[in-house]
Amino acid sequence: MEFFIKIKNYTLQSIEQGSLGLSIIEILTIIISFIIALVIRSIFAKIILAKIKKVVLKTGNKVDDKLFEALSPPLKTVPVIIVFVLMGLYVNSESQIGVFLEKINKTLITILIFWLLHQSLAPLSQAFQKLEDLLSKALVLWLTRSLKYLVIFLGTVAVLETWGIKIGPVIAGLGLFGVAVALGAQDLFKNLISGIMIILEKRFELNDVIEVPGQATGVVEHIGFRSTLIRKFDSTPISIPNYVFSDTSIINFSDRKYRRINWIIGLTYDTSTKQLKNICNEIQLSIKSDNDFIVNEIYSLHVRVEKFNDSSIDILINTFTNTNNWDEYIQIREKLVFMIKNVVESNKSSFAFPSSSIYIEKN
Repeated sequence: MEFFIKIKNYTLQSIEQGSLGLSIIEILTIIISFIIALVIRSIFAKIILAKIKKVVLKTGNKVDDKLFEALSPPLKTVPVIIVFVLMGLYVNSESQIGVFLEKINKTLITILIFWLLHQSLAPLSQAFQKLEDLLSKALVLWLTRSLKYLVIFLGTVAVLETWGIKIGPVIAGLGLFGVAVALGAQDLFKNLISGIMIILEKRFELNDVIEVPGQATGVVEHIGFRSTLIRKFDSTPISIPNYVFSDTSIINFSDRKYRRINWIIGLTYDTSTKQLKNICNEIQLSIKSDNDFIVNEIYSLHVRVEKFNDSSIDILINTFTNTNNWDEYIQIREKLVFMIKNVVESNKSSFAFPSSSIYIEKN
C-alpha cells in the first residue's frame, strides 16, 4: 500500500513541479511541437518543394534541376530545425534543458549549412564546362570529391567544437596514427600519386578506349584514388592499380585522329598485267574521290601490287578513314569491300584462295 502511495505522490509532484525545470504542460507542448514539425515537414516536402520543382523544371537548365534534386533532402529538415529553435526560445536558456537545446540548435544549423554545401558541389561542378575542358573531366571529378571530403571534415570539426570537444589534440593523435598507417600503406600512396599523374599528364581520360599491355583493353569508366576501372569489350569490368600505368606504355586508341585500313587482297595468277594495273588505278581513284577517306602528305594512300604469294598475286591497300568513330569506321570499311569486289569483277578477274597443284610425270 505504501508503494502505491509513493507512486501517487511522485506523479502529483511531477505534474506540479515538472522535470528538468519544465512543467508537465511545457513538456507536453514540446512533444506536440515536435510532432507538428514532422507533419509540417511532410507537407513542406509534398506541396511546397513539389511546386518549386515544377518551376525549376520549366527553366530548361539541367544544372538547376540537378541542384534542386541535390538540395531537396537538407531542405526537408528546415521545418524541424525551426521548431527546435522555437523550443529553445520558449524554455529558460539558463536551465539544463535550455543549455542542451541551445547546443542542439547550433548543431542542427551547422549540419544544415555544411550539408547544403556538400550537396551543391556536384551539380555546380557540371556548370564549369570551360574548367572541364582546361583541366579534364577526371580532374574536375577529383577536385569535387576532395572538396566533399573537406566539407565533411570542416562540418565535423564545427559540430565537435559546439559540444566543447577540442579538435587539436585529436588531430595530433591522428598524426601519430597516420605515420604508423603510412608505413604499412606505401602501395596506397603510390597508387594515389600515380592517379594524380595520370590526370595531370592527360595520358587518357574518361570514356577513352585504351590498351594496357598484359592487363586489358577497353573503355575507361572511372579514375579513382587507388585504381582505374576499365570496361572490357565483353562488358567485364576490371580494376587496375594506378601504379601500373606509370610503369607501362599505354595505347590510347581514342587519341588518334583517324582509323587505318591495311589490307592484303589476293588475285588469281591468271590475272594479266593490264588487269592488275587497271584494278589498282580504279581502287586508288575511288578512294581519293570519296570523302570518307583522308588522303594527304601525312596520311598517304597506297594501292600497289606487293608480291607473288603461294597461291595469289597480292595487292596492298593502305589508307585512312576520315573518322575515329568505330560505328562509322566499320560502315566505311564495308563500303570499301563492296567497291573492291565490283572493281575486281568488272575487270574480269577473281580473288584467289589457297590451292595446291599436283603434277604427274609420264615415264
